[in-house]
Amino acid sequence: MLTRIRLERFTAFERLDIDLNPGINVFIGANGTGKSHLLKLGYAACEASRPGTNYGEKMIRLFLPSKRAIGRLVKRQQGSSRAVGEAWRNERKLRISFSNHSTVASSATVTGRRPWSEELIESVFIPVKEMLSHGPGFRSLYGQREIHFEEVYADILDRAYRPALRGRLDKNRRNVLTSLQRAIAGKVTLANEEFFLKNRHGNLEFTLLAEGVRKLGLLWLLVQNGTLLDGSVLFWDEPEANLNPGVFPVLVDILLQLQRIGVQVLIATHDYAILKELELLTTSEDQVRFYALYRSETDGEVECESADRPFLLRNSPIAAAYSELYDREIQRSLAGEG
Repeated sequence: MLTRIRLERFTAFERLDIDLNPGINVFIGANGTGKSHLLKLGYAACEASRPGTNYGEKMIRLFLPSKRAIGRLVKRQQGSSRAVGEAWRNERKLRISFSNHSTVASSATVTGRRPWSEELIESVFIPVKEMLSHGPGFRSLYGQREIHFEEVYADILDRAYRPALRGRLDKNRRNVLTSLQRAIAGKVTLANEEFFLKNRHGNLEFTLLAEGVRKLGLLWLLVQNGTLLDGSVLFWDEPEANLNPGVFPVLVDILLQLQRIGVQVLIATHDYAILKELELLTTSEDQVRFYALYRSETDGEVECESADRPFLLRNSPIAAAYSELYDREIQRSLAGEG
């Protein structure tokens, strides 16, 4: 699993050095503080463990800089500059660096590739936009045409279309699948690249389902086909997007179950209820860490603080926003009484 990420002059970051938790890592922060970029860099590093994967090219396909110039991922400033991205797995380190004048992936310098790729990191990135309902034909279109889609969309479909693993399900995976089947009231099936929810009423195509059901159905597929197993890494950008808040307890419970069976989880969220559900459902045996990305009042650079509980973070924009709402409600109530 990933144990550390270190960045220098990469996109929004001047410098960032984060030690990662082997369980669930939750990133919060205002827009523009680099949460999604941090997840994408970690995902690119995991994908670089695959044989034949060009790390620099993967970064370009995930971030889509203008004209595919990797140098545009360097933090903007006057003069020449160089970005550095490091991902660690205990003692193994994968490092990429490139200049703001670099125009192609081959101009990036990558070190540590050989020991890094000795052991594959199975990884999944779930983007904000749900993709299963758009599956038919998308992969062939993406493979043959230059369309402006970040590669996370094609990657997640590749994972979803995988057939199930051979052999019997182990107890832990069976328990996770059972929880998900209760939540979506059925199982996910596939026919001609089209996904369906199969229940007692028959097969219902994904285009007719609520997006929240599609998201949980995607998790069912990833567990059922063996993509999410012990030692894999799940990246999820804004899991709460288009999800009924009533489903949050189920979602958080599934994430906790996944980390209990050995899946490392990195999520970025803007939602108070997600944080609260994690605080309420986490047990003493779970490994959950919260990180707040914020801009320093002195120089405006992005910094990071971490804590074992979400509301111990001093620079949480989510806690601050809800505290302000509460204060305004009290003020309005008092004004009404007056």
